[in-house]
Amino acid sequence: MPTQPKEFNSIAIAVHPKNDQAYSLAKEIHGFLEQAGKKVLLGRMDEATLQDGMLNGNQDLLIALGGDGTMLRAGHISANSQVPILGINLGRYGFLTEIQRDEWQDAIQRVLAGEYWLEERMMLESVLIRAGEEIGRWNALNDAVISRGEEVRPIQLKIFINQRHLSTIVADAIIASTATGSTAYAMAAGGPILSPELRNILLVPLAPHLSIEQSLVLAESVQISVHVFTSHQAVICVDGQKPFRLENEDRVDISASKDVVRFVRFQDPGYFYRNLIPYMDQNPSIKKKNDA
Repeated sequence: MPTQPKEFNSIAIAVHPKNDQAYSLAKEIHGFLEQAGKKVLLGRMDEATLQDGMLNGNQDLLIALGGDGTMLRAGHISANSQVPILGINLGRYGFLTEIQRDEWQDAIQRVLAGEYWLEERMMLESVLIRAGEEIGRWNALNDAVISRGEEVRPIQLKIFINQRHLSTIVADAIIASTATGSTAYAMAAGGPILSPELRNILLVPLAPHLSIEQSLVLAESVQISVHVFTSHQAVICVDGQKPFRLENEDRVDISASKDVVRFVRFQDPGYFYRNLIPYMDQNPSIKKKNDA
């Protein structure tokens, strides 16, 4: 749901920890904002100073430079304090960004003038329960994936919706996705594309064997529990971060998070549909013959 603009005075600029090119541009943006009289915090995503500044609610806006992976990282550090994100695309896809590298100065001037709107994106919360105790808790902007590990052997997943048994599947994985994540791994696994403003939870099985194959689109109010049964390695991976090892009879509870991610937008709310076709027609990560 769009929200009304506000004035931004304290602005953080964040880049991927290993992207020196992005850091160079970030310093240029830093100088531009200081000349405009803004208080600026510049850092890499993994720096404690930047993360603390975001978590403490000391920032009004986060400018994130990079691709969609960087935007996911930005969502993780900004959601709790509800700090909006202006994404400048330096990656391949840009599903979560709409500003290109050479457009940053005009975009920031529009932000400072209040010529924007805020788009809210739903997140998922995943809680790992082992022997009745909470072991881990994660928020996801894209998805939480419960899957087999390195061994090419499926795992058994018993799925409950609101404490009612839905299905027991034998598969490589189950993907629990937001509408935002419906254009990521869930789409690659054959799931439907959801409009980003929808507050739904998408369940997509990956390579099910003699099991339910259909994806499910669920209401945001549902409580999902996935019970894992395996004699070999299984993991949970949230938004493509480092996988966390699961054990036999672990349970993962998945629900809509209380946090949301807010993105600064300039285009009209129908931008998603207008931009979708170019992405579907040409995958930018595939190297063309002429580029070899």
